[in-house]
Parts: sequence; structure tokens; C-alpha cells
Amino acid sequence: MEGRAVIARATKTVVPRRPRARRSLYLQYLVEPFAYLSPAIVLIGTVILIPLIIGISYSFQSIELLRPFDSGWVGFENYAALWSDRKFWIALENTFFWTFWSVSLQFLLGLGLALLLNTQFFGKRLFQALVFLPWAVPTFLSALTWAWLFNPVIGPLPHWLADLGILSEPYNILGDPELAIWGPIMANIWFGVPFFAITLLAALQSIPGELYEAAEIDGASAWQIFSKITLPFLAPMIAITVMLRTIWIANFADLIFVMTGGGPANSTQILSTYIFTTAFRKLDFGYASTIAVALLLILLIYSLIVLWLRKKLIKI
Repeated sequence: MEGRAVIARATKTVVPRRPRARRSLYLQYLVEPFAYLSPAIVLIGTVILIPLIIGISYSFQSIELLRPFDSGWVGFENYAALWSDRKFWIALENTFFWTFWSVSLQFLLGLGLALLLNTQFFGKRLFQALVFLPWAVPTFLSALTWAWLFNPVIGPLPHWLADLGILSEPYNILGDPELAIWGPIMANIWFGVPFFAITLLAALQSIPGELYEAAEIDGASAWQIFSKITLPFLAPMIAITVMLRTIWIANFADLIFVMTGGGPANSTQILSTYIFTTAFRKLDFGYASTIAVALLLILLIYSLIVLWLRKKLIKI
């Protein structure tokens, strides 16, 4: 009887504490972190979400500073005008061309430099500092330097290209509608290669060395080691870096705006420069916001596709 009484008392004292313990764990692991993060969440919402909502709302309004009395809500009129805007479609095509070649060549050169810097050789530290130097140069200064290099009077590049037989004679490439886009692309490649080199080098150094040793013992060739070990380990990092760099380059108007201003004949006009010129030259903030929303939707779809592919690569 005494044992049963002890068990009954123990049961009475233990059972009521379980909901309280669960409530404590709920507060500790689910509610408490958000309480600590609440200042950052409020700040991010204030700095990012509110301007984003306001910017999207501008795309449904007519906001022209030169016509202040005609402002107001216009619904989807800006989007209808965008659909029939030939300049928008030219800028969209140039955006795909500019982004694809910039990202592709930056990635290939950055991967090559990362593989080189992952080895030991004389003067590695000096070479590494030189590789990362372009990333520290302001984009405005980079654009001015490359515009000078392409100048046929004082710049060397047109003369070198003519000597190599690529050009028939030295002339201003940035003034040729067929070739002008390659000027900013070359400048962008020089500027952006360090990003891929840094991130991919960090990923390479995280690969266990035992895997390479085991592959060498098994007699694997250099290509087999790269394709079976290095590339699969780098795949998730490649996906995220390519996605981020694509978004940055698609929104990157500095080099083009300084070097060509979107010309000649809109041959270097991309969506980001078109947004800038529409907003700050034509002073039409409503239509500029419409172009920005279109670019946002394109990049959002692209990001979702890349993240889905990255998820598949991680599972593999």
C-alpha cells in the first residue's frame, strides 16, 4: 500500500509538469530566436520590403516630373506600352547577350585561376594579390580605364587587334554597333573574374585531400579526378555563385553607362541602363518602375530555376 501511495504521489507531481516543459521548449526554440532577430527583421522590412512595394506601385502609376499634373493611377497602361516598346525588346536581348558572355567567361577564367591558386608554386602570394586586385578597383575607374584602352588615338587595344588581323584597321570599337557590346563585356570580365576565383578557391580548399590521394593510388587520370571529384564537390557552389553573379551583372549598369552610355544606336543598351535613362533623363519614374518590375520577374524566375537545380545537385 505504501508503494502504491508513493507511485500515485510521483504520478501526480510529474504529469502536470509535462505541458509546462513543452511550453518552455516551444518558447526557447521557436519563439525566442525570432525575438532576438526581430530588430533585424524590422530593419530589413523597412529598408527592402517597403521600397520594393512602393517601387512596384509606381509601375501602375503615371509619374512624370515634366508633367506633374498628369500623375495618377493608370492600371496596366505602362505594361501595355512596355509590350509594344521596341527599345525594351532590344535592351532585353542585349541584357541576355551581355549577361551570358560576361558570366560564362568570368566563370571559366575564375575556375582556371582557382585551380591554379590551389597548387603550390613560386610567387603564389604575389600572383594571388594581383588576381584579386581588379575586385578592389572602383567600377567607375575601371570603366574609364577600359574606355581609354579602346580609344584608337591614345589606346593600344585597337592597334593590337589590327596587328593580329582581328580588325582591318585601328578604329573605335565602342562606336561600332556590331562590336560595341564587347568592350563593356571585356571590362566586366576583367572586373568580375576575382569573384569566381575567390569563391571557387575556398570551395576547392574544403575538398578532403584523402579523396585525391585515393584517386591517384587507383591510377585515375587528371581529367577523371577533376570530373569525378572536383566538379561534383564544386557543383553546389558553382550554382549559387553563377546565380548571384548573373543577378548582379544583369543589374550592373556602371560599366556600360560610363563606356558607351547605351549607344551607339542602343546596341549596348541593357535593361538596367534603360531603367536609369528613363528615370533620370526622361524623368518618367512610372515607366522606369515598369521596366524594373519586368527585370525583377525575369531574375526571380531564373533564381528559382537555379535553386531547384542546386537542390538536385546536392541530392546527387
